[in-house]
Amino acid sequence: MKDAGPRAASYDTVVIGAGLAGLTAALRLAEEGQRVAVLAKGVGATHLAPATIDVLGYVDGPVDSPAQALPEFTAANPEHPYRRLPVELVRAGLDWFKARLEEHGYRGGLDENFLVPTAVGVAKPTALVPETMAAGDLRKGGRFVFVGLRGLKDFFPAYLADNLARAALPGDASVTTRIVELGPPLGDARDVSTAGFARRFEQAEFRESVAGELGRRLMPGEIVGFPAVLGLRHAREVWQELETRLRHPVFEVPTLPPSVPGIRVFETMTAALRRQGARLVVGSTVAGAESSGDRLEGVVTETAGRPLTYRARSFVLATGGFASGGLELDSTGKIRETVFDLPVAGIPGPKRPLFETDYFDEHAISRAGVAIDEKMRPVNGKNGAVYENLHAVGASLGGAVPWREASGNGLSLASGYAAASAILEGQQ
Repeated sequence: MKDAGPRAASYDTVVIGAGLAGLTAALRLAEEGQRVAVLAKGVGATHLAPATIDVLGYVDGPVDSPAQALPEFTAANPEHPYRRLPVELVRAGLDWFKARLEEHGYRGGLDENFLVPTAVGVAKPTALVPETMAAGDLRKGGRFVFVGLRGLKDFFPAYLADNLARAALPGDASVTTRIVELGPPLGDARDVSTAGFARRFEQAEFRESVAGELGRRLMPGEIVGFPAVLGLRHAREVWQELETRLRHPVFEVPTLPPSVPGIRVFETMTAALRRQGARLVVGSTVAGAESSGDRLEGVVTETAGRPLTYRARSFVLATGGFASGGLELDSTGKIRETVFDLPVAGIPGPKRPLFETDYFDEHAISRAGVAIDEKMRPVNGKNGAVYENLHAVGASLGGAVPWREASGNGLSLASGYAAASAILEGQQ
């Protein structure tokens, strides 16, 4: 019997990657009536990162207002992706995100950063926080108590509280910290994951036990910080009930991965995609591409059977950077983009080392990535777009150092939003 060859499916846009950048582009396009497919090896960085949206947290120190800092920052860093993302577009992306994730109650905006504690007690600037984290804003100081849960090994309240008590805060703000260790009922389990605790917090009996034990140990005026495990599907209800029972402000603090708030974001956005009729294929690796001249015609995925080709008018590359396999560094020191073998910008010269001596130095390799034009299309130096219908977003972009700038989720959101805008404008 003659082999029928690769199977094919057709869409308006195919998005490769299911992190925040890819999901943002896909959902915005699907809302506008496009037939969208999202192809991803896994669930993306949402399951690892906090659910805060950090637009720009540090430029020679903490940033108070991303809106005010961005113009000067991009002028000083012309290769940074934000140079292609006007401030008002970044603002529009934040507003869109807040509206689409209304059930998460995101607060904040581009004009001023919150200061919220990280898992290790650093006061981190961030533009948007879910409502379950908002009471942890440190800008006015306060008396904070952090709750430890027996059996949860991914949260270290004593370490967090000690570091936070010594953190430098703006103006006259100051904080005092202490911890309360609880022993909630875990049955026969000794070690429970963050997701396991989140499921337990959705049980009324478990919440009652926690609130009863904790309530007796709180002092007037304290703000209560829990590890970010207050439910998976019903976090708002769990958080509100704890505030009511305890009669204290309650907030969540990020834990070590996996990130329960990040999982909530992923579940909300993928559910919205499915409601819009989009197709989400997780566990799919793009192994090749078909092109004609300066246009991509399709991408080929590995499947359990024979290859499947996804054809589309537009494509979005959202595979991330080194951490997620979107970029690779081989044993010879060569850096490559792994799906389309696109040109990689920001690679240091042959006489400059890729890595510095100290771990927390800014390594030359950290700015490597795909360069883009004003339509978010990958470019080949001064020769223009590699493909006229391919757009790149998120951590695959070169020129940024998100961990140092505190810009990762903000860049992902803004670039995904911008790519969708460029696709929609180009197809009018």
